[in-house]
Amino acid sequence: MSQLFTPVPVGRHTLPNRLVMAPMTRSRADDAGVPDDLVATYYAQRASAGLIITEGVFPTAMGKGYVRTPGIESDEQIAAWKKVTAAVHAKEGRIFMQVMHCGRISHPSLLPNHAQPVAPSAIKPAGQTWTGAGMQEFVTPRELTPEEIAGVINDYRLATRRAIEAGFDGVELHAASGYLPEQFLSSGSNHRQDQYGNSVTNRARFVLEVLTAMVAEAGSDRVGIKISPEMHFNDSVDANPQETYTHLVEQLRDLNLSYLHVALFGAKTDYHGLLRPRFNGAYLMGGGLDQKSAESALADGRADATVFGSAFLANPDLPERFRQGAALNTPDKNTFYSPGAQGYTDYPFLNASNAA
Repeated sequence: MSQLFTPVPVGRHTLPNRLVMAPMTRSRADDAGVPDDLVATYYAQRASAGLIITEGVFPTAMGKGYVRTPGIESDEQIAAWKKVTAAVHAKEGRIFMQVMHCGRISHPSLLPNHAQPVAPSAIKPAGQTWTGAGMQEFVTPRELTPEEIAGVINDYRLATRRAIEAGFDGVELHAASGYLPEQFLSSGSNHRQDQYGNSVTNRARFVLEVLTAMVAEAGSDRVGIKISPEMHFNDSVDANPQETYTHLVEQLRDLNLSYLHVALFGAKTDYHGLLRPRFNGAYLMGGGLDQKSAESALADGRADATVFGSAFLANPDLPERFRQGAALNTPDKNTFYSPGAQGYTDYPFLNASNAA
């Protein structure tokens, strides 16, 4: 039998298969960051994944970066997420919440009182973000003070507490895609000269302190982290990414995290070969995999589990399709971020009765 369908321990959980659903922004929350009822259906449909990692969820309203993205700050948000976790658990699934603070990758129109986005340094990122008025240029963020950094770390701690209260099986820190943790990690966006900048040790400090706070709330065996070296998304640039990520992952060992999720998109360095030997938990490999490449990675010992994005988006029963060698549905990119059921909960199953 293919290793894709064998159990694997990930922290305190044992996954029944090694097919993990990637975190993917779907923009089905309301303006207050409350997921609508379709969200529970969407995730429950995909409960046959070994593990579901949710879309990025902002820990505080100042961390929001896009329209109709969900939060985990208010009672209403927590209540909505309880419906999601209950629906997934009713299908015997496992689900982690990805906590995502966008930092400078935001816009005043998305933030409380039209506030200026925050970041490690006041460096304007190149590009645009999607707002209620359409695409708008990023603005120059406001540099966080050391006292404010402590407050943001506490926001992550409270978000973790609320996620566990909402019934999640664990949490993942989003430290990729140019969002706040990667803004601290990367020399291109972090020009600080205090304890959070300048050296690679200082630039990694924010991520490690956030993880320490999250572990204090959930336990190390329910906390994972996602990184994506040299992805360059959202104007993320680092002068020496091999040094940065080697140092970071070596520091993670003392935290005994549930997993390290590494997604690669076009990096020339073999970061899987570089980082896997340096990590002491489950290693999740993502980025452009298909069934054949996933099976090869597992057989070669390069990963413990494999992460699929758009394939899970368009194929709620992806494990069964892989098991049968069945054809896959094609993702409809036009509906990735549009509200409503179309392109969200209406992708067909091999067996129509499973869609109920």
